[in-house]
Amino acid sequence: MAVAYEDRRVQGATGLEAIFWNHQDRVLRAAYRITGNMADAEDVAQSVFLRLLASGGQAMEQPESYLYRAAVNGALDLLRRRKAAGEVPLDAADEVMGSGPRTSPERAVSNAEVRRWLRAAIAELSPRAAEIFVLRYVEERDQREIAQIVGTSRATVAVMLHHARARLKKSYRGFQRGER
Repeated sequence: MAVAYEDRRVQGATGLEAIFWNHQDRVLRAAYRITGNMADAEDVAQSVFLRLLASGGQAMEQPESYLYRAAVNGALDLLRRRKAAGEVPLDAADEVMGSGPRTSPERAVSNAEVRRWLRAAIAELSPRAAEIFVLRYVEERDQREIAQIVGTSRATVAVMLHHARARLKKSYRGFQRGER
């Protein structure tokens, strides 16, 4: 059975290279789910691995958890910086234009606005609450997995999810009234 070139590279990789090849897709997907923009997600993933390289790749017991958290936090930081600067991603128009033949332009605009609101609202949560919310509702992890990833109890996860949902619900009501 032939092994693809990339597979051989992963199997023969050690240290930081192995960490990169084994986790790059997960880091990129985590960042993309928060930013909604592949270019931004690639920037976040690149900075996550560059920081890891700059730190000398200190031994990590759970690289998957560390890298996932770094990707989520990096993506949230990017959204916060963009909001503070009043920037709008260049692909925001593409979301509406590429909406497909079955979606009306009004519906496409509405969907894009709700996605932008949700990204901004998640960015306003504390980093830990945002991470837990994304793990639960974007990554579809259960509370036991989330508790393990973030290093806390299931009860803490449940409480933080409750508070995050309440805060997002209140924010959404304001969004619907045009307060955002």
